[in-house]
Amino acid sequence: MIEKLACAVAALCTLLPLLNTPVAADEMPRIVHKDGRHALLVDGHPYLILGAQMNNSSAWPRLLPLVWPAVEAIRANTLEAPIYWEQMEPTEGNFNFTNVDTLVQESRQHGVHLVLLWFGTWKNAGMSYAPEWIKKDRQRFPRVKNAQGLQTGALSVHSKPILMADSAAFAALMRHLKQIDGVRHTILMVQVENEPGIWGSERDYSEAAQKDFDGAVPPGLAAALSAKPGTWRQAFGDAAEANFSAYSAASYVEAVAAAGKAQFPLPLYVNAALYTPSTAAPKAGRDYSSGGPVPIEFAVWKFVAKSIDLLAPDIYMRDSDCLRTLDNYARPDNPLAVVEMSNDPYYAKYFFSVLGHGGIGFAPFGVDYTGYENYPLGSRETSDKSLAAFATNFRLIAPILRQVARLNFEGRLKTAVEEQNVKSQTLNFGGWQATVSFGLRQFGATSNPPGNPEADGRALVAQLGPEEFLVTGIGARVEFSRTGAGGKQFEYLRVEEIDNSKPDGPPLRLWNGDQTDYGLNFTQVPRVLRIKLLAY
Repeated sequence: MIEKLACAVAALCTLLPLLNTPVAADEMPRIVHKDGRHALLVDGHPYLILGAQMNNSSAWPRLLPLVWPAVEAIRANTLEAPIYWEQMEPTEGNFNFTNVDTLVQESRQHGVHLVLLWFGTWKNAGMSYAPEWIKKDRQRFPRVKNAQGLQTGALSVHSKPILMADSAAFAALMRHLKQIDGVRHTILMVQVENEPGIWGSERDYSEAAQKDFDGAVPPGLAAALSAKPGTWRQAFGDAAEANFSAYSAASYVEAVAAAGKAQFPLPLYVNAALYTPSTAAPKAGRDYSSGGPVPIEFAVWKFVAKSIDLLAPDIYMRDSDCLRTLDNYARPDNPLAVVEMSNDPYYAKYFFSVLGHGGIGFAPFGVDYTGYENYPLGSRETSDKSLAAFATNFRLIAPILRQVARLNFEGRLKTAVEEQNVKSQTLNFGGWQATVSFGLRQFGATSNPPGNPEADGRALVAQLGPEEFLVTGIGARVEFSRTGAGGKQFEYLRVEEIDNSKPDGPPLRLWNGDQTDYGLNFTQVPRVLRIKLLAY
């Protein structure tokens, strides 16, 4: 059934006319890969998303005056904004692109890029942003049924009319984006759906879904997952329902994505509602949205969804669970982009963790002043004060953004982030190592760093040359030492503080004496150093 639906969508794509707007292919935003590392290229250069995602229902033109002040406060270079199917296609086949056009126009006026989020069949595994004509017609557009045969609040992906409608709408959106942004490239990426899957049921038990479940697993998928041929139960046993949901959702998203990419080939991604990594044997539909691109279903999604450039985690977990999630999504076959994270100030430090994992972007959620807060997942109140920790990060990196993005793509950048019980970390660079300690005062030596009160220290060290480094941080001390046989000594040959207003110009000043005798100390004041070491 899924394959037939995909073929139907492919046929639909051939009927959708392509606009003749010229697009410079070499200037299109695109994701590139090298030696297991990844970069988002914008205007031909690696780009790092310093993002801000607005609340779900804030992308209406009359609400944007409450969005832009928050975007400016956080110092974002990219706004993530949803596009609502219900607004864009209020009646079947009739499209209204007012919201899209306003977002693009105002983003250009404010000098930021856009990442658009398609709220179509799914928003958090539900259908709340689908048009009324979809919601009212349950015969044509059936819902997911649970094991008891009760309809849920989600559309069934085993329905051909639903797939055709969503694919046609997404293709229309991408076709329009090509028309209005095919040359300027304000829009960098598009998210296809939002947290796809099912809550409250491990799979769809509707008649069409049951027929597919009782059928044979596609041979290619069975081989890719090292499963024996047969039905889903025969091939996967107790994991049959979860794998079936993942295959169904991924096939549906792939068809929608392919329809859109045929119109305008921007990078596309899918986000995931996660289970906590420490959960033993996570249950589909209970611990995570069944069918979504979670780590245990990566193989299914990667096999099926070839039009999707990356799978992205939505992170509302702290400390080791957060770091394990980054480990899970930073893969040679998957660029890491944390496109949604809690806007609680505690999470600001994880921007450095994302960089350390080779990430191409980072964006806290709920960045606007519309008055809605998703506490306790996020901040109690979104304000200039609550966004300050994120703004400090972005203000720190913005002047050296292109250089940081390039160094990260080249694998020459490492970071250290303070954890509750980790007060010091060591970063290795061949014959050099950088020890990062947290909570130390600027003056005086000590071997027992106390840590910061909020455990919010972070540091970035990138190797520019054999004995040259770029160093910055917040609430951290960085001390270099030699490694290897002989343990050679060294001294600072030159320590330059970069002028943030003119990062390519002369240094603001040179550090010496008290500023270097006890390592390189970084407070809450954003400073970036370029250092040369001399070994002897």
